[in-house]
Amino acid sequence: MFDATLWALVGLILFFVLLWYLKVPGKIGAMLDQQADNIKQELEGARKLREEAQALMAEYQRKRKEAEAEATQIIADAKVEAVRLADEAKAAVEEMIVRRTKAAEAKIAQAETNAVAEVRARAADVAVLAAETIVTSSTANKEVGDKIMAASIKQVSSSLN
Repeated sequence: MFDATLWALVGLILFFVLLWYLKVPGKIGAMLDQQADNIKQELEGARKLREEAQALMAEYQRKRKEAEAEATQIIADAKVEAVRLADEAKAAVEEMIVRRTKAAEAKIAQAETNAVAEVRARAADVAVLAAETIVTSSTANKEVGDKIMAASIKQVSSSLN
């Protein structure tokens, strides 16, 4: 038994010597150092990506705020423009109403003038016809007829003026 234990110890020592001879601990250390460097590089890359993402996010937030401010300004400008256009339309409608009212008043005045002229002309015609009837139906002499005719003509001409 003592021999198996001794041979196991000798085998273990030879195993460790073989590992040391083949520089396995150095290679394992180098591999671990390489792995640590790879992890450091990945962490550095991730940090840089995070910073870039934060910068992009800040830029997009700034652009969003600018776009919101621009949209607000566009809405305000549109409201002002709408009020201005409404005021212009209202003024144009009022001006059109005034023009049409004046035109209607002018037409009414012209119609009144025409009606008065027609009434005067008709009255003159009636007066002349009445005077003719009186003069022709009257048995008075010619002088009386001439006086009545002159008076009727004078009266008709004064009423026409």
